[in-house]
Amino acid sequence: MKNLLLLLFSLCSLSLSSQKKKKDEPQPKWKINGKFAFIFNQSSFTNWSSGGENTVAGNFNINYDFNYKKNNVNWDTRLITSYGLSHFSDKGWRKTDDRFELNSVLGIKTTTYWFFSFISNFKSQYSEGFNYNVEPKTSVSDFLSPAYLTFGPGMLWKKSDNLNVNIAPGTARYTFVNDEFSGKFGVDEGRNTAFSLGFNLSGYYKFKLMENIQMENILTLYSDYLANVGNIDTDYQTNIRFQVNKSIKMLMTFHTIIDDNASSRIQFKQLFGLGVNYNFHDKVTY
Repeated sequence: MKNLLLLLFSLCSLSLSSQKKKKDEPQPKWKINGKFAFIFNQSSFTNWSSGGENTVAGNFNINYDFNYKKNNVNWDTRLITSYGLSHFSDKGWRKTDDRFELNSVLGIKTTTYWFFSFISNFKSQYSEGFNYNVEPKTSVSDFLSPAYLTFGPGMLWKKSDNLNVNIAPGTARYTFVNDEFSGKFGVDEGRNTAFSLGFNLSGYYKFKLMENIQMENILTLYSDYLANVGNIDTDYQTNIRFQVNKSIKMLMTFHTIIDDNASSRIQFKQLFGLGVNYNFHDKVTY
C-alpha cells in the first residue's frame, strides 16, 4: 500500500511538472504558411480526324501567409503570385496568367475582435501582355505598368486567421504606368501616375466545404471620392482546392474584376488544373 501511494504521488508530480513546462514554453509569434503549385498540360494530335492543335501549357501559383501576434499587436501579410504560359503549334507562346500581389494589415487590438488597422496593398504583373483578338496584336500591359499602391488607416474585425474584414474609409491609391500607357488606366495623358482617395473594404474567408475540399474567398471593394463616387471597383477571387493526396491537388480559381479605368467590360478569369503541390508551415517564437 505504501509503495502504491508513492507511485501515485510520483505520477501526479510528473504530470504537474509537464503542465508547468508547457505553460512556461514561449508561444510562437510568427506563423508562416506557404503553398506552391505547378500545373502542366500537354496535348498532341497526329492525323486526328476531328482536328486539334498541339499545345503545351504550364502554370505556377505561390501563396504565402505571414501572421505575427504579440500582446495586442497583430500583423498579417499575404503574398499571391502566379504566372502561366501556353505554346500553340501555329501561334507560338502566349501568356495565360500573370499576377503579383502583396497585402499587409497591421492591427492594434481594442476589443476581442476589433483592431485599429493600417492596410497596404501592391498589385502588378511581371511581363508584357497582348490583345490577340486584333491583327496585329497590341500591347495592353507591361512590367509594373499598370501597378497599384494602396494604403490607409481603418478598423479591422478579425475572428481568426481565416475570417476577417477591414474597413478603411480614407484610403489613398496610386496608379503607375510607363510612357507607353500614359492616358490609360485612369492616368491623365502626359503623366505616369494618378492619385485617388476613397473608401476601401477588404475581406478574407477560408473554410472547409467538406473533407479534403477547401474554399478560399478574397474580396476588395474600392470607391473613389475624387471621381465617380458611386462607381465601385470590385476584385473578387475564389479558390477551391481538392486534396487528392499529400502531393497531388486539384485547383479551381474564379477571378472577377470590375474596374472602368482598366476595362469597360467585366473581367473574368477561370483556371482549372491538377498538379504538384507543396505546403510549407513554420512557427517562430522570437
